[in-house]
Amino acid sequence: MSRFTRRSALAGSGAALAAGLAACGPPSPGSVNADPTIPADDGPVTLTYWAWLKDLQKVADVYNASQDRIRVETTWIPGGNSGGYAKILSAVAAGGGPDIAQVELRQVPEFALAGALVDLTRYGFAERESLFDPGAVAQVKVGDSYWAVPQDTGPVATFYNREVLEGELGLEAPATWEDFHEVAGIVSEAGKSLISLDPSDGSHPIAWVMQSGAQWFRPEGDGWIVDMTGDASMRVAEFWDGIFAEGIIGTGYGSYTTPWYAAAADGNVLASISGSWSDALNETVPGGEGKWAVAPMPTWPDGYASGAHGGSSAAVLSTSQHPAEALEFLTWMCTDPVGVDAMIEYSGIGWSPAADYIGEVREQPSDFFSGQNYNEEVIVPMAQGQNLDWTWAPLMQRIQAMIGDGMTTAVNGEIPLADMFAETQTEIVSIMQDMGLNAEEAR
Repeated sequence: MSRFTRRSALAGSGAALAAGLAACGPPSPGSVNADPTIPADDGPVTLTYWAWLKDLQKVADVYNASQDRIRVETTWIPGGNSGGYAKILSAVAAGGGPDIAQVELRQVPEFALAGALVDLTRYGFAERESLFDPGAVAQVKVGDSYWAVPQDTGPVATFYNREVLEGELGLEAPATWEDFHEVAGIVSEAGKSLISLDPSDGSHPIAWVMQSGAQWFRPEGDGWIVDMTGDASMRVAEFWDGIFAEGIIGTGYGSYTTPWYAAAADGNVLASISGSWSDALNETVPGGEGKWAVAPMPTWPDGYASGAHGGSSAAVLSTSQHPAEALEFLTWMCTDPVGVDAMIEYSGIGWSPAADYIGEVREQPSDFFSGQNYNEEVIVPMAQGQNLDWTWAPLMQRIQAMIGDGMTTAVNGEIPLADMFAETQTEIVSIMQDMGLNAEEAR
C-alpha cells in the first residue's frame, strides 16, 4: 500500500459519498480544505446551531448574556438518524445550513468525508486541546486534524442492583471479565440475569473491543488499515462466544427498554454495562432508589479501564462564514465551568468533555445510587482510562449495523463472533474500496 496523506483519507468519489451517507445529498468531498481560512469578523456575529439537545437555547442565552460580540441562536432538529443528519447534509449541499450542528462522535469522520465539516486545526484547535478531556478529543480526531468539538461522551461503567447482587446473593460487581463470567453464571443459576443485551445492538461489541485495546481502523498515509482480527478483538469475540453458548445472560431485550425496566424493578435483571449517561435512565427504575450502585467496567489484565458508548460533538459546518467565532463559543460551552454546568442543567448532556471539570452537580453523592459519589469515584477513572488510539471510520453507521447483525447470529449459534469479525473485516475493506477509499486488511 502507498503511504497515505490524511487529506485523501477523508476524500472520496461521488459514489463513495452515496455509499457512505445513504443518499443524504452530501456536498462535494474535500471542498472545505480548498477554501482559505476565514478570519474572525470585526463586528458582532450571530451563529446558528442545529441540535437535538433539549433547551439548548437556554445554554446559548447564558453565553449571550456574558458578552455582546457573539450571539448564538439554536434550532431543534430530530436526532441524527431520525432525520437530523439528512436535514444538515441537504442544507450544506445547497450552500446553506447552520454554523454549528450536533453530530454523534462516531459519525464525525463520515461527515468529514462528505466535505461537510471545517478542519478545526486550521482555526487553532490544537492550541485548545489541553482544555478538553483526552478521551473526548481522541474521538473527533483523525490523524493530526480535529473535525469537531466534543460535546459529551459516554465512558462505560457497571450500574448494578447492590441490594440483590451483594445483599441477597452475596456477590460483588465483577472487577474483571473473568469475574463477569463467574458472577453471571451464579446469577443465572439463581434464576436471574446479570445483564440483558439486545443482540442487534452493535454498539456493545464496539465498546468491548475498544476497551480491550483494539484499533479497528488506522489511518495510514492516504488510506486505512482495517484490523478486526487482532489479539485484542479475538479475545473479546471468543469470550462472548462462550457466554452466548452457555446462555448465562439475557439476550431477549436491551437495557432501559420496557421489559428491562420491569425485570430490573422485580430484581430479575441486576445490571447494565453501559455509558455514563445511563445513570439518568437507571434512576427511573421503579423502587430503585438506594438499592443501586455504580462500579467500574470489568477489565482485561492488559486492556483499558473503559470503552466508549455514545456521545456527541458540536461540528462547525463547511458553509459557515464564522468558524473562528463558532470555535470560540464551543470552547466556552464545552470547557468553561459555566458552560458545562448549563449543558448539564438544561440539556442533560452525558459526560463532560472538559479536561478538569465534571460539573458541580456531579461532584455530589447520589441518593439513588446508595449515597455513592459515583461520578468522582467511578466515572472519572473510566473517562481517564480510554483507548486513545481508537479512530472512528468514515462509515460507522453501516459498520455498527453489520456488527449488530453479526451478534444476532452469534447469539443464535449460527456464526461465532470470531468468524463474524473476520468476515466483516473483509466486507468493510471491500465497501471502503468501492467508496473510493484506499483500504487494506491488516496483515
